[in-house]
Amino acid sequence: MTIYSPIHTVNFRLLNAISVKRDDLIDPYISGNKWRKLKYILKDVEAKKKTHLITFGGAYSNHLVATAAAASRNNLKSTAFVRGEIVTNEMLLLCKLFGMDLIFTDRESYKNKPLLFSSHFGNNSQTYFIDEGGASEEAVIGCAEVIDELTESYDHIFCAAGTGTTASGLLKGINNHKLQTKLHVIPVLKGGSFIENEIQQYEADLSNLQIHTGYHFGGYAKTTPVLIQFIKDFTGETGMLIDPVYTAKMFYAINDLVSKNYFKKEDKILAIHTGGLLGILGMKEKLGGNLNRD
Repeated sequence: MTIYSPIHTVNFRLLNAISVKRDDLIDPYISGNKWRKLKYILKDVEAKKKTHLITFGGAYSNHLVATAAAASRNNLKSTAFVRGEIVTNEMLLLCKLFGMDLIFTDRESYKNKPLLFSSHFGNNSQTYFIDEGGASEEAVIGCAEVIDELTESYDHIFCAAGTGTTASGLLKGINNHKLQTKLHVIPVLKGGSFIENEIQQYEADLSNLQIHTGYHFGGYAKTTPVLIQFIKDFTGETGMLIDPVYTAKMFYAINDLVSKNYFKKEDKILAIHTGGLLGILGMKEKLGGNLNRD
């Protein structure tokens, strides 16, 4: 299947002519790395003749929307265990419109996903377990294909990270092609050094890996006025939407590292835009409060 993920050049502040792999343009609902993660999961579902996808996520999870959309397009049922109290929002509305059933689950029970799966669907042979965020070997294989698609070499590749699955795939692709490219991972969670252990589960050679843990802005889905202003300025000046959970933190990190002379002047940088733009809906109050740019 041919996908649309071109490489665009961006100029913004200190980001002079950096390249951006536009995975956000692959699909509006099965967006970016979610499309890549689900690609081989869906092939496995078909091979095992399963008909019902079971997955997990928070109330503003892009993964839930992507899974619901993918299920509906492939004539599959879908159910999600949603972490936390019963809520309604735009993301969950989309999930329901795509036919997904939602099971709201308290945070303590949510920690044991295999138990949730087995207690609700253990006797149903048609169900297929998809971990939170799509984390799996199949997802890593799908994300590695980003590197296969590159037509030129780069000194540095950047991506934001939650579970580390996308980063694992990118590193695997770099190593498979025997590139000298450094992969820079920006964890969006506080204490993001754990990402290294997650990546090592899928890719043993970490010699090309660099993790920058100082750009979480307070933790997962947390922001600061500085980050919010950065999003407004970046989007307004480049015409490229970025989200406050993942990609904004990545672009902020690159800009900050450039300001600190981290790179050589001639270095070529590629940023992976992993999509997830529906995450903007979860912060519409913060982003819409003051739309004037300084």
